[in-house]
Amino acid sequence: MDRCAECGFDPGDLARRDVPVAVRAFGRRYRAPLTRGLPGEDLDELVRRSPGPDVWSALAYGGHVVDIFGVFDERVRAALDGREPEDLVVDWEGKVAAAAPTLDRDRVLADLAEAADTLAMTLAEVDDAEWGLPGYNGKGERVTVADLATIAVHEGSHHLLDVGRVLRTVRGR
Repeated sequence: MDRCAECGFDPGDLARRDVPVAVRAFGRRYRAPLTRGLPGEDLDELVRRSPGPDVWSALAYGGHVVDIFGVFDERVRAALDGREPEDLVVDWEGKVAAAAPTLDRDRVLADLAEAADTLAMTLAEVDDAEWGLPGYNGKGERVTVADLATIAVHEGSHHLLDVGRVLRTVRGR
């Protein structure tokens, strides 16, 4: 994985020992933009609002990160157990479309913190030899456990940027 030109994430800046801390921090990092409204705003409505076609709401991005962390936790555990996941390819768009109408801001934040903690605990238990074990990303491509961890941190970072952009746009800024 190369440096992301859009969000600036550079996998070369991420040491393995820092991965669990980085993942766990997303529960806190998503809390601020999804709980701090401006005076007079209906924040629940605002975080549900999509700025346009084919763009998710800020809350949908948060729910998507919950899904990513949950799937990647399962993928890491499968790699550690030497088994393939049940569904190799994840329909991320379908998951978001199915969940979006029922998302609750408090529930998304609680689920995101829990999913981040769970994935962080799993990654904290991976030993040096296990980082190279084969697994599968959400597209069904073979990657290593280290790659899964790096992708999870990148996705969390990238979608946090998306949340900020969506909120600025729906606020008219």
